[in-house]
Amino acid sequence: MRRARRWASLLAVLLTVGLVVPDSQVAVAQASLVKFEHAEGVALEDDMVWILAVGSDARVGEDMTRVRGDALQLVGMNTRTGAATSIGIPRDSYVSIPGRGSDRINAALYHGGPQLLGETVGELVGIEPDYVFVTRFEFMAAMVDDIGGITVDNPRQFSDPYIRPKGFEEGRLELNGQGATAFSRVRKALPGGDFDRSANQQRVLKGIQARIAERAARPGFIEGGVLSVMKHTSTDLGPGELFRIAHAVAQVDPRKITGCVVLGGFATIGGASVVTPDTAAARRYGDDARKDATIERC
Repeated sequence: MRRARRWASLLAVLLTVGLVVPDSQVAVAQASLVKFEHAEGVALEDDMVWILAVGSDARVGEDMTRVRGDALQLVGMNTRTGAATSIGIPRDSYVSIPGRGSDRINAALYHGGPQLLGETVGELVGIEPDYVFVTRFEFMAAMVDDIGGITVDNPRQFSDPYIRPKGFEEGRLELNGQGATAFSRVRKALPGGDFDRSANQQRVLKGIQARIAERAARPGFIEGGVLSVMKHTSTDLGPGELFRIAHAVAQVDPRKITGCVVLGGFATIGGASVVTPDTAAARRYGDDARKDATIERC
């Protein structure tokens, strides 16, 4: 009964947000949430929600949905079992972009916005997202601060003279918004470069979800979080779909979270350094996770 009341309250909030959002878009949006348009005949799983999360390093005045994405994570959630998984895709992965030839995968956002990026990820992994969520890193930092910071398990010590001079110690870390953003962005100081950075982004996502799960039962926590996010988010989704997404996130069991990064090699193509992804592994992750949001092994 308590859960039913909580979700009824959340739905009321979302109905209100549906009326408020158009006015809020006068300000500069810090995030964008759009529905991906699936081609006819694409089989969809009723219990699954797939969101392509994209970190944008758009400068002031730039459209965050038409620049090269800096972080790519395909996140799947099973609303029936509470399982969730993420498939990390290094931003420099050299892939085929529909209608554009071959390029780094993050160029798809620049050339065709969230829809083309979703199609490109679908070609690589075999799963198309239901939604594409693009956010500026500054907004992610604010969200982490709003939920009281996060905890991550860091497998190695590392630092970056420009992003995080004092570095991150090995072990269990408590991070605020700025720390979580820096943890997600450092690349050159990591032995695996883009691959290790993508794994760190997954650790941050896991930390965010764990904090939300820990505080979800507090009166007003989820409702306040939804309002905080939506005030700064440009979206064309209706209240019903927003409720579905919020429901999926709240149902995730932290014990049932898995994740893998699409690994590969390195090459120089057209004078640019790129990642040559292991496309067979990418497809295997997609096949494993498609119906139940679980990847057995990386």
